[in-house]
Amino acid sequence: MDARKLKKFKEKLIEKKDSLVNAVQRNEAYGREANVEVETMDSGDKASSSYTKEFVFSRSNNDRIVLKMIEEAMERMTEGGYGDCINCGKPVEPKRLEAVPWARYCIACQELDERGMLATE
Repeated sequence: MDARKLKKFKEKLIEKKDSLVNAVQRNEAYGREANVEVETMDSGDKASSSYTKEFVFSRSNNDRIVLKMIEEAMERMTEGGYGDCINCGKPVEPKRLEAVPWARYCIACQELDERGMLATE
């Protein structure tokens, strides 16, 4: 991959990483605030608050997974393997990288992974 494209993808990764870090920090702050308010709630409000906290935790967990994938993509940039499928070694489709710059797999291997048919690390 040429240096210009690599730079563009790196900028996208950094932008997404910054956005996710901010989202995770906001979600953690919300969780701490919600814990303080629980003492003054009735049972209905507690149930609603519990559901909301669970939702926020789930989203935060998904954000952390994407953050890890972004960091791995940036490592591959440094090591020279960015843009290649980590399973088969073939190039990841450029349109896929445009949409998901942290993509680890080509389309074929991604489909195998989603069906649980890809031997993972």
